[in-house]
Amino acid sequence: MATVKDIYQFLDEIAPFDTQEEFDNAGFLVGRGGRGVKKIMVALDVTLEVADEADRLGADLIVAHHPVIFHPVKSVTDETLTGRVLIGLLERGVAAICAHTNLDAAHGGVNGCLARTLELLDIGQLHQAGVDAQGRPYGIGRVGTVHQSGLNAAEYALFVKEKLESSSVRFVDGGKPVSRVAVGGGACGSMLEDAVAAGCDTFVTADLRYNQFLDARALELNLLDAGHFPTEHVVCAPLAVRLRAAFPKVEVLVSKVHREVYGSV
Repeated sequence: MATVKDIYQFLDEIAPFDTQEEFDNAGFLVGRGGRGVKKIMVALDVTLEVADEADRLGADLIVAHHPVIFHPVKSVTDETLTGRVLIGLLERGVAAICAHTNLDAAHGGVNGCLARTLELLDIGQLHQAGVDAQGRPYGIGRVGTVHQSGLNAAEYALFVKEKLESSSVRFVDGGKPVSRVAVGGGACGSMLEDAVAAGCDTFVTADLRYNQFLDARALELNLLDAGHFPTEHVVCAPLAVRLRAAFPKVEVLVSKVHREVYGSV
């Protein structure tokens, strides 16, 4: 039977944990490494609802993107949200492995899945941070060419909203038709100039600030904020497929209770 550590080692092969950003806390974060795993739940976040869902469906392990422990924890009690989540996992015997910026940067990770979901062609890296121990380049963001040329920023925003099932897409029109697109799942607003340097006329990311929209317009860059959850949740189903292929005797589910946290009118 596969163990929690076996799952961790597989994830470390496809998205090496030593490639995570310095600020990050990705890795095996909760549970017993030697515990056998019959069922895995994949989710973007480890929330109380996801922990309850995992317990209800008999999952032994949650594989999530965002770390369930991000900032240092000095106590684990039911008086804090993080404490309640950790207690919920431990009381239910559910382990947690979180692959965050290492999965953002890896080939076939968050950004590759985002680029493919948006049907980009000739996909390449937006920023190369380095080369992993297996000689594979890694880095945040991807670039590619649109499959349908001639759309303006507003038309492309509608396409992105539909493909990512976003509740809304904020955008600024940089004045150019959409042709070469950069994508950065989650908060990648600091990479506007990387997108321009890569010859892109459009950048799709999330969590953008007002001044970043102003900067994009000055750079003549179409800039789209499609939401943090939609731009990263695209990795969950493909990751589940890879886990099923690697561990055919393990049932792998994708959380159904975890959805976009906010709506829009």
